[in-house]
Amino acid sequence: MASLVSSPFTLPTSKVDQLSSFSQKHYFLHSFLPKKTNQANSKSCLRVKCAAIGNGLFTQTTPEVRRIVPDNDHGLPTVKVVYVVLEAQYQSALTAAVQTLNSKARYASFQVVGYLVEELRDEATYKTFCKDLEDANIFIGSLIFVEELALKVKAAVEKERDRLDAVLVFPSMPEVMRLNKLGSFSMSQLGQSKSPFFQLFKKKKSSAGFADSMLKLVRTLPKVLKYLPSDKAQDARLYILSLQFWLGGSPDNLMNFLKMISGSYVPALKRTKIEYSDPVLFLDSGIWHPLAPCMYDDVKEYLNWYGTRRDANEKLKGPNAPVIGLVLQRSHIVTGDESHYVAVIMELEARGAKVIPIFAGGLDFSGPVERFLIDPVTKRPFVNSVVSLTGFALVGGPARQDHPRAVEALMKLDVPYIVALPLVFQTTEEWLNSTLGLHPIQVALQVALPELDGGMEPIVFAGRDPRTGKSHALHKRVEQLCIRAIRWAELKRKSKAEKKLAITVFSFPPDKGNVGTAAYLNVFDSIFSVLKELKRDGYNVEGLPETSESLIEDVLHDKEAKFSSPNLNIAYKMGVREYQTLTPYATALEESWGKPPGNLNSDGENLLVYGKQYGNVFIGVQPTFGYEGDPMRLLFSKSASPHHGFAAYYSFVEKIFKADAVLHFGTHGSLEFMPGKQVGMSDVCYPDSLIGNIPNVYYYAANNPSEATIAKRRSYANTISYLTPPAENAGLYKGLKQLSELISSYQSLKDTGRGPQIVSSIISTAKQCNLDKDVSLPDEGEEISAKERDLVVGKVYSKIMEIESRLLPCGLHVIGEPPSAMEAVATLVNIAALNRPEEGISSLPAILAETVGRNIEDVYRGSDKGILKDVELLRQITDTSRGAVSAFVERTTNKKGQVVDVADKLTSVFGFGLNEPWVQYLSSTKFYQADREKLRTLFAFLGECLKLVVADNELRSLKQALEGKYVEPGPGGDPIRNPKVLPTGKNIHALDPQSIPTAAALQSAMVVVDRLLERQKADNGGKYPETVALVLWGTDNIKTYGESLAQVLWMIGVRPVADTFGRVNRVEPVSLEELGRPRIDVVVNCSGVFRDLFINQMNLLDRAVKMVAELDEPADQNYVRKHALEQAQALGIEVRDAATRVFSNASGSYSSNINLAVENSSWNDEKQLQDMYLSRKSFAFDCDAPGAGMTEKRKVFEMALSTADATFQNLDSSEISLTDVSHYFDSDPTNLVQGLRKDGKKPNAYIADTTTANAQVRTLSETVRLDARTKLLNPKWYEGMMSSGYEGVREIEKRLTNTVGWSATSGQVDNWVYEEANSTFIQDEEMLKRLMNTNPNSFRKLVQTFLEANGRGYWETSEDNIEKLRQLYSEVEDKIEGIDR
Repeated sequence: MASLVSSPFTLPTSKVDQLSSFSQKHYFLHSFLPKKTNQANSKSCLRVKCAAIGNGLFTQTTPEVRRIVPDNDHGLPTVKVVYVVLEAQYQSALTAAVQTLNSKARYASFQVVGYLVEELRDEATYKTFCKDLEDANIFIGSLIFVEELALKVKAAVEKERDRLDAVLVFPSMPEVMRLNKLGSFSMSQLGQSKSPFFQLFKKKKSSAGFADSMLKLVRTLPKVLKYLPSDKAQDARLYILSLQFWLGGSPDNLMNFLKMISGSYVPALKRTKIEYSDPVLFLDSGIWHPLAPCMYDDVKEYLNWYGTRRDANEKLKGPNAPVIGLVLQRSHIVTGDESHYVAVIMELEARGAKVIPIFAGGLDFSGPVERFLIDPVTKRPFVNSVVSLTGFALVGGPARQDHPRAVEALMKLDVPYIVALPLVFQTTEEWLNSTLGLHPIQVALQVALPELDGGMEPIVFAGRDPRTGKSHALHKRVEQLCIRAIRWAELKRKSKAEKKLAITVFSFPPDKGNVGTAAYLNVFDSIFSVLKELKRDGYNVEGLPETSESLIEDVLHDKEAKFSSPNLNIAYKMGVREYQTLTPYATALEESWGKPPGNLNSDGENLLVYGKQYGNVFIGVQPTFGYEGDPMRLLFSKSASPHHGFAAYYSFVEKIFKADAVLHFGTHGSLEFMPGKQVGMSDVCYPDSLIGNIPNVYYYAANNPSEATIAKRRSYANTISYLTPPAENAGLYKGLKQLSELISSYQSLKDTGRGPQIVSSIISTAKQCNLDKDVSLPDEGEEISAKERDLVVGKVYSKIMEIESRLLPCGLHVIGEPPSAMEAVATLVNIAALNRPEEGISSLPAILAETVGRNIEDVYRGSDKGILKDVELLRQITDTSRGAVSAFVERTTNKKGQVVDVADKLTSVFGFGLNEPWVQYLSSTKFYQADREKLRTLFAFLGECLKLVVADNELRSLKQALEGKYVEPGPGGDPIRNPKVLPTGKNIHALDPQSIPTAAALQSAMVVVDRLLERQKADNGGKYPETVALVLWGTDNIKTYGESLAQVLWMIGVRPVADTFGRVNRVEPVSLEELGRPRIDVVVNCSGVFRDLFINQMNLLDRAVKMVAELDEPADQNYVRKHALEQAQALGIEVRDAATRVFSNASGSYSSNINLAVENSSWNDEKQLQDMYLSRKSFAFDCDAPGAGMTEKRKVFEMALSTADATFQNLDSSEISLTDVSHYFDSDPTNLVQGLRKDGKKPNAYIADTTTANAQVRTLSETVRLDARTKLLNPKWYEGMMSSGYEGVREIEKRLTNTVGWSATSGQVDNWVYEEANSTFIQDEEMLKRLMNTNPNSFRKLVQTFLEANGRGYWETSEDNIEKLRQLYSEVEDKIEGIDR
């Protein structure tokens, strides 16, 4: 089936002709270098076609398959029933019930039609639904939890409610529940009244969800009914019976249900006596096995029956079989829609695993998990791993979740917890055809929410038949799910000495100097520390070298190697035939890479696996994408498949080395970014084929929850977070330090005659430090008044303070080495700088400012303007904050500077009678009167944070994962904004995608948007920008709960509206009066990761923009409408289509590839980079056809970009800035927009910096200068990096390469940045030697980057400098050749 549906690859002829001419020219940087290197050959180009089907929605099924009209009504009255349900499992049972009733034809003839909630998105289906209601007698609804659809149901049923004989709504959103009506029983007061029924809907923090309370109510109802007048009591009783029938779900129960309701409420049958039997009740929770004689509510009884089974072999019944717990939904069992459950049970048993399948009727599975899967006496689990087949969160299903309760139950159970998915809103074929994979609503409910419980491996194991609505197993997927569940269970059972572990490191860009790349991590030191710990713990790590340096040597250098670079150590040579046998999907790769072995990771005959084995541990180097150096391939709009070498690596790990688990080391590799569906992959998706059946553990940076989530969903990883290195303040050096000294002497001497003289020294020193680009300085020797002097000094001072207090992560993190307490001071100072009103905590700067009668916001504003006394006050506040926090930390540490038992020390600090360290410190400053209470609250919070920062869980969590235990989940993000990210060593999750943007995020966004528009008006002759082109990142929106998403909404003038569960699925326009300015048009470029995680929010944005384009407003007040009308006319399309503004990559592709081109110098000119951007980023999301996925709309994209007056990005946390990663320039369209604009004007480029409490909007060039001063040119930063050795040199080189990236995409890098970098790293002989000896490969790249910056015209410098660089390049080339021979 899958192979029939996978999309055809075609080679567009137009591109073929260009290929040859392309490969003959030297489209490479090497023309600037002394030696020529071989040209990579360009292969064919790929195109994947995937058309939208049907109505462009996800759910193509039609309600007609659920319509029953009897052939002959035998002259009986007709009862027409219309039902709406979330999932289709009721379809077959209801159909059977009605057919039985009609075949007996005694009282009435029944007509039935059913709708799945999702089908109501389609306008035509919705019209039919409304028409069906017009002559219906009974309406039934159940589990309607998607707000926009709930409102549609409500609107349609409300019209007919008074006419209908009965309306029955079972657990759903309160808006729909209020429609209930049975005689005198109604719920119209829902949520207002005091009766026990309505108490259910009050938001309870602890309640495990509404359905459980409802079940309890069903049992206690008779007591309640005593107090109601008789009619009412009767109707309420029938409602409760209906609920029991419905939850009982079998055809018999449903038949009696229909008899009871129509007999009691349909007027034509009022006189007929219709007999019905009471509901057949099933256990609310218990154990069910398809072959067992009954359901069990006692594990011992179940296991006794299991031991006596005749059909099972002895091995399965024996004590050594792995045991897998399954969690099932009761409704599937009672309605008889359980074939997919049976398939999983049979597959597991066939593979030798025992099963304990438990179910629950409500939506809280935590009770049954504790009751049936844990031995009550020993408290040890009966099972080795657990697979939930419901797809829902453990507690609360699709309604309200209680994650802490779920985590508590799973911690007790302490086994790997897998949550697999049955398709809910799509049929099997729709899912196979979709490039997106799973339906967005299902991703939100059944992938994102279970992740918060620590669930992993969202494998789609069951499909749905479009006709009967029944679930059926997808056999290949079931097989994979079961093998993986058993492999996780084996980790619990195998001894440590026999476990095999494959540690995988990455190499970006492919060069020997880059082996072991990972964000913020010293990879080899960390691996060394992990292996020492595993060895101590009983794992077989034979021959582990003495130091991490010799470990690097072992992996990097093969002394005997004669192969061309990269001459890493070769662990295995795989012949082509062996490769093809082990890799079933090898032929699919030939489309992109030709026949194996190809020329990547191969010696021409064999495929090579690089790495080194120590006992049962293999350290391997993951191959790269393979197309980094090929400018033609980088232009393709869709990414190519993995190459043969890549596939061979994973085949080796799984089938030759036979790893029990693979550990991907650090953020991040390329496995999870290979082409395939975004979420819910099929067996033809590459990440799924590559990871195969190996349990995947993945160390991931705690501040990158978005990409970690991609790794969880697409490579089935159990992600374990690691800390980013502790931050420090950038400090001042060289000329900047001199300036700071001059300023303090000015402050003490300004009123004497020396004032003017000092100011002129300040001005000339500031110019030497190139600060004249950031601050407008008067000419030297110009006469200026005392007031102006203060302002000049104030502005320079403010700039210096900004540089000094900038946070930067120093050095690299080593796993298993938490920061010392003093290293944590800067982090704590920054945690203390944020107000946390929701927790009742005031920020330290705010408390200090209050003490001297100021509001901290005003101080920030004054300091930004350069008012000298405010700059000085802010500096005092900053210094005092640091002092107070240091005093506090000193009290909790021992002589070695480690935090000793914080709890005891803190108690003594908070005990009465002792003078608190921060109060002692403040007593000698001007802030001695600060509010004691507020300080105590704040420092108690900081004490908690300190404990978390220095906790060491990263190694422990890894060992738990390798022992097949449960790793506690925790949010990823910025520890300063959200200290809940700490301690690290948690299984990272993102957030419920429907919960953003939050109200707080909208508040922050409004501030930033207003500052951005003010700044643009000031730089643009007082005019508002008509269009802003901006970028949405996944991680930023997780960390800030949707701030940048809210910025887009606020620019176009709409606000998000949350539903009763706090989920955001709707927006409403803000009136022009309230907005007070025109609506600004936007072009939104979503990163591939944002697209994967927040497809619901892309839908929301697209709906918002289209809604604004259709508002009847004047063009000069609504730029969205103005441009959409112009574009619609030019392109001859509808206004709605012209108002397409939400773009990203094609599904399964990531990034614009500009970063790869720049890192590998594989580009010819800037136009080529701009073509990459346009070809890869021009895929639009359409809210009118969400099922179509991403569709190419390049023309609209270009026209929209051509109206942009400004480009804009956000920086949201201190450890990642513009030149730290290549993603930022990869998404920057500044030069591209200039080329597309009719007037050829370069747009203004802005960066919002919300890393501190004082949010700033700077120009791109200001930000690049700030970044260069605080990182690349700052001794504190580069010495910190150099102390990490081999990896540190690479980090320095990377910053320079990324700076060239900014020159290429925006032209906003000043010449002095390159000049200063050259004098820091090249002119300084001693520095040069250190770099060259520590990591010659990265040093070569550094020299090459300088030459390239000059050759491409980004850096003008003396001929001597260039000559020296050329000589160095040849020297280091020879040195590398010499080392390697």
